[in-house]
Amino acid sequence: MKTQLKKGALDMCVLAVLAQGDSYAWAIVNQLAASMEISDGTIYPLMRRLQDENWVSTYLVESSSGPSRKYYRLTDAGLESLGQMRQEWNEFVTEVEGVLNAAHNGRERE
Repeated sequence: MKTQLKKGALDMCVLAVLAQGDSYAWAIVNQLAASMEISDGTIYPLMRRLQDENWVSTYLVESSSGPSRKYYRLTDAGLESLGQMRQEWNEFVTEVEGVLNAAHNGRERE
């Protein structure tokens, strides 16, 4: 179940990271990995999908230690989507907590 929940929330998490500033895929993975399990292989298809949705744009930055890095930037559409996702997430969490609390309180009465 945790995998499915994470899969549904990963877009929102990546957009939230990019709302803090432009970043490249490996750095996004590292930032997310501080709070959740995520692999490098997960991020690249996700970033392509976010780009297809026009939620992120890209640009290259030359590196002195290797090839240029592709940086991702949150677009206005991405910022708007992030706000909507946050609102939906908060509503969802409230609904689930309501059910869990009602079930828990019902068991205490027995």
